[in-house]
Amino acid sequence: MRISVVDVGSNTVRLAVADAEGGVPLPVHTAKWRLRLSQQVQPGGPVPEEAVERLVDAVEAASRTAARWGAPTPLAFATAVVRGAPNRQEVLRTVRTRTGVDLCTLPGEVEAELTFLGARRWMGWRSGPLALLDIGGGSLEVAFGRGRLPDFVASLPLGAGRLTHDFFADQDPPPPELVRALRRKVRHQLRDVAGRIRWEGPHTAVATSRTFQQLGRLCGAPPGRHGPFVERRLHREALRDAVVRLAALPAAERALLPGISAPRAAQSLAGAVVAHTTMKLTGISTLTLCPWAIREGVLLRHIEDGPSWWAEITRRSDEIPPPDPVPLHIATATS
Repeated sequence: MRISVVDVGSNTVRLAVADAEGGVPLPVHTAKWRLRLSQQVQPGGPVPEEAVERLVDAVEAASRTAARWGAPTPLAFATAVVRGAPNRQEVLRTVRTRTGVDLCTLPGEVEAELTFLGARRWMGWRSGPLALLDIGGGSLEVAFGRGRLPDFVASLPLGAGRLTHDFFADQDPPPPELVRALRRKVRHQLRDVAGRIRWEGPHTAVATSRTFQQLGRLCGAPPGRHGPFVERRLHREALRDAVVRLAALPAAERALLPGISAPRAAQSLAGAVVAHTTMKLTGISTLTLCPWAIREGVLLRHIEDGPSWWAEITRRSDEIPPPDPVPLHIATATS
């Protein structure tokens, strides 16, 4: 069985096509389209018409590409940048009508559950009680669990793109007082979640997302060309030094550093502050960088639980209420 998934993120639309042999999604083809929605959508603001048009084109191209590789219509989801928009339903209807792809949005806690599942399958049972961190453009997902799915998940409005807009939009590089203000906000938002992770005492801590991958490379992890099976770690002490280094440079010069891509250079500092503060508050000294994340989690749930699971997720997407004034969600996972 060949399946595919489309992930509409803050910066790119990504397609993954895989063969579901033996219960494992074996990669066949990947592709991406750069939209940089986070640069066009203000946090909590609507997705503008021009951005919707580009999104439609990208999803349509992804669907055609999946078909060329022998996969049916992709499982497609959008993360925080669309989920938090007041015109979210209009965006989803437009994409569905014009592409035939049933794009949905996932609640933050569901994102955390699926990302945890991908990480758990990659790391295996020997990793024991597992903590997960994932920094996106609009939100930070945290999860902990001892089994296949997490026992505890949290989604917080601490994405690298969102915080860059809120704190660093007009100053490049930002002054030290703004960096300190950002760190105070992250500490405040994370206090209860970090206390839960410390109390659980994970045996292994993993990180996913492009933000963590780029920070890992900046701090000395092997480059991506060495393949997914090379062990990559991110140490808190090295990340602390990286925060100081990034804070001293404008975005154009950060893009010259190892691992920091030009499209993500502006938000790399906010991402580093969130990552370091989270590690410090949770008591995590070292993170293992995991190549499997939410897309693999979606594929795994589809393989293991069947298409009815995705149909229910899509139905629930249409029932997600408008974002709260303070979009904080902490939940016990039940899926």
